[in-house]
Amino acid sequence: MIGWQTLLKKEVLRFWKVSFQTVLAPVVTALLYLMIFSHVLDGKVEPYPGVSYGAFLVPGLVMMSVLQNAFSNTSSSLIQSKITGNLVFVLLPPLSHLEFLSAYVIAAMVRGVVVGLGVLLVTVFFVGLTMEHAFWVLAYALVGSALLGTMGFIAGIWAEKFDQLAAFQNFIIVPATFLSGVFYSIHSLPPIWQTVSHFNPFFYLIDGFRYGFFGVSDVSPWFSMSVALVSLVVLMAIALRLVVSGYKLRG
Repeated sequence: MIGWQTLLKKEVLRFWKVSFQTVLAPVVTALLYLMIFSHVLDGKVEPYPGVSYGAFLVPGLVMMSVLQNAFSNTSSSLIQSKITGNLVFVLLPPLSHLEFLSAYVIAAMVRGVVVGLGVLLVTVFFVGLTMEHAFWVLAYALVGSALLGTMGFIAGIWAEKFDQLAAFQNFIIVPATFLSGVFYSIHSLPPIWQTVSHFNPFFYLIDGFRYGFFGVSDVSPWFSMSVALVSLVVLMAIALRLVVSGYKLRG
């Protein structure tokens, strides 16, 4: 397991060495979102009975930070290694395909959870927040970061240039997270858009994560977790298939 442990350590240190950019910057961004939106909408919008808009917003911002940073960790690492040409040194050691994939995904989970925890610790100073079901909070944070870490792995393998990866993130990841209920409850939407929201897998991650704090959700947390786990299994199978075939990994 020493090869797997070394690759995992390398991927964790890769983002931790520049934590000012990879950890602190997302925390500050989330705090700005909270300050702006809660200032405008607190007292005017009550998404759930007895829950202020600021409190409602915090879990969404935490999970959004977890998802986006987990995606960024694997995708940026792979594309940088491919462009600089040092990916070959990662492929040469006798690692199994599953070890290669899991090291990248677990490192992405570490970054996602660390950033999410940072956002939570900073925002609770500004908004009173309870945690009704800690198990669901942890479960959705782990599954969500694994899901987006795997998606980032696939994007990193597919992309050949930074602009391709940026397009993947700007036209798929960012819209999917922003339209997943981070800033609103889908019950405030017209019926047609409520239906559309149910086809967004990120919605189930946000909604289930928020349930862990308030015990209230738009969809059953068990159903949301089922959707998340099925999506994770499908993406893991795709990612593993890409590694086994050597798609865009071997010249």
